[in-house]
Parts: sequence; C-alpha cells; structure tokens
Amino acid sequence: MSVVSAVRVSVENVPNFDAPPAYEKTTDSPTGVSQILLPSGHAAAHLTSYRDVSAVLADPASVRAVTNVEGGPSFLPTIMPKEMLLNLDVPDHARMKNVANAQYSVRAVEALRPVLDEVVDERFAALRAEERPDVFRAVLDEVPIRVNSVFLGLPLAEREYYRPLGHMVQRAPADDVEALLADFYRLYDYVLDLVRGVRPVQEGGLIHRFIEGRHNSTPPLSDEELVALLLGSLLGADQNILSVLTKSVYVLLTQPALWTRLHEHPDLVAPTVEELIRLIPLGTISAFPRVVTRDVETSEGLVPQGSVVYADAFAANRDPAAFPDPLVVDPDRSGPRHLQFGYGMHHCMGAALARMEITTVIGRLTAEFPAMTLDADPRELPWDSGTVLRRPSSLPVRW
Repeated sequence: MSVVSAVRVSVENVPNFDAPPAYEKTTDSPTGVSQILLPSGHAAAHLTSYRDVSAVLADPASVRAVTNVEGGPSFLPTIMPKEMLLNLDVPDHARMKNVANAQYSVRAVEALRPVLDEVVDERFAALRAEERPDVFRAVLDEVPIRVNSVFLGLPLAEREYYRPLGHMVQRAPADDVEALLADFYRLYDYVLDLVRGVRPVQEGGLIHRFIEGRHNSTPPLSDEELVALLLGSLLGADQNILSVLTKSVYVLLTQPALWTRLHEHPDLVAPTVEELIRLIPLGTISAFPRVVTRDVETSEGLVPQGSVVYADAFAANRDPAAFPDPLVVDPDRSGPRHLQFGYGMHHCMGAALARMEITTVIGRLTAEFPAMTLDADPRELPWDSGTVLRRPSSLPVRW
C-alpha cells in the first residue's frame, strides 16, 4: 500500500462534487430492470453495474443513430449532426474513425508536450504575478485552449469567436433552444469554412492533416464528415479536458493531505489522476442513450429488443463489485479500466491528450506550489453547469 492510500480521501467529502441527475427515476418497470425517464420523455432501462454497462457499450447491436432524430430519446433538447462519431454505428463509425485515430495516438500527442510545457510555464508565471491569484482563471482555463489551438492549427486569437459558441453548445440549455441552435450553426459554419478553405488554417495542424487525409477513406470523407470530426476536436480537446482538469484540481485543493502527498511522492500523480478521472463525470450525464436491436440479458433481467437503454458509465465507475470502496481515491487500485473515456468503438479519441494535460498540470502544480490551498469556502464557489459541462468557474488560491 502506498503512503497516499493511508490518507483515504473520499469524494463524499468534496462539496458539490456530484450533480443532480439529468433524469427522473421511475418505478414503472415491466421487465424488472431499473427504469428512468429521460428529459425527452422516453423511458429507458438504467444500467449501472460495470458488467452490464461495459457489455452494452461494446455491443455493436446497441445503436446510437436511431436516437438522434426529431422526437427521439435524448438528454439534449435538439438533435446533432448525424455525421458526428458519437451518433454513428457500424460500419460508418469505423470508416470515419480510422482516418482520425492516428492523429490522437500516444505518439502523436507526445509531439505536443513541448507546447504544453511552454504554456504551463507561461501560465504559472501569470499566476504568480496575480494580486489575487485564481488558478482557474490564470492556468486551468488557458491550458487546454492554448494547446488545442496549436494542435488544430488555428491562431489563438480565433478562440474569441468560436470558444463562446462551443461553451453554449456544451451547456445545451433546454430553456433556450433557439439560441442554442443559432450558436451551434454559427460554430458549424465556422468549421465548414475552415474545411472548405474560406478561412485559412496552419499547415501541419490537425485540420490540415484531416483535409489532406480525407482520401484515406472509401469513399473519401465529405465536407460534412470532416466538420463532424473537427467539432469533436474543437469541443472535446478544450471544454471536456477543461472540465475534468478543473474538477481534479478542485478535489485536490479541498483535500490538502492529498495535495501534500502528491508533492512528496510525484510518482503517485499519474495513478491519482486516473482515479480522479474515474470518479469525475463531465456534466450531468455520462453517456448518450442507445437502442438495443436484440434482446439483452443483464444482471437485473432481460432488456427486450427495441428498448431504449442508458448505460450509465458514471455509476459503473462506482460499482463496488468492480471498484471496492469506489468513492475512495486510491492510486494503488487494480482491476478493470474505468469507463470515463467510453468503451468499445465509441472510446474517446482524445484520451491520451486528456491524460497528458491533466497529469502534467497537476504534477507541476503540486511540485511547484506545495503550500497551495483554496482561498475560499468550497461550498460558495460558482459553478458552470450544463448537460455535458460542469465545473467550478473560479478557484481562488493562496500559498
């Protein structure tokens, strides 16, 4: 057992860590399998065990495309482009992902490490210079967008246009669908202009490489398919990484003993980050609904063909049968891999990039600011919340 395990930090002790669920529980279950009511009004089988969730996520007979239609079962107030990877099934998903996979490999991501190190150096200097330091404002909110701008091959200044649009899309507010759609299509048209050469992109960046590699698919990727791939990169490698990074640092700041242990034992940073990733959902949902195209036997009973299913990766990551003492941050934990990045064909392409950024920032923060603590009551911090986005929007600190 490592020394940090003795600290025994549980996320139960972290204020506002978990969000209220984005669904309603219901007792109406004709098959005996737990049921929920989605915001769209559809009933869905709610799977929460690690075994059941991983099986459904890996099963190509559990499909997404049929849910992304007008009036379909959804957590979102509107539909998304059908070409986006998260909406695709076999064989279309593999055809598109094969073009993109190599760009997100561990080796490809490692090429960004000098950029990441330079950005962290710059943002740490900015943090030290602040009269009232806020680690979210000075560091966390800047690292993913700056690294992603280089990765994509976009001038950093363009974030002033596309980042607010992406933020709105990730929040996906149900109370103003008209504004949501307007912002989404402004963002969509912006990326379409990049793909079609109306707006310039930097040679060698991800956008340029995707355009050059579109013929590595049969048939070649259409403009709409390239836009769908790039929307995932534009949003995921910025907002998604930012959410998990911010909540990870927030947990450490509310648990000073764990911060100190990481300073004293830097070899524990990577496994601790993996534990934090396991426990932290992006927003109020952990997966999108699916429809099973065959009968599926689960630990709770049979889910009939044609049923809507919510394979709750967040709950599965806390299944005590898979992760004993599931709410404890245990860097010595062994067992199955967590499902935060998905499973099967919908596994997140950006996992290596997220791990590198989060591990680097936390490793350097705990190394260079051993006495950093939260300079506010954690129960009073402001939070930015939405369907696929939830994080503190300010982390004032002192050291």
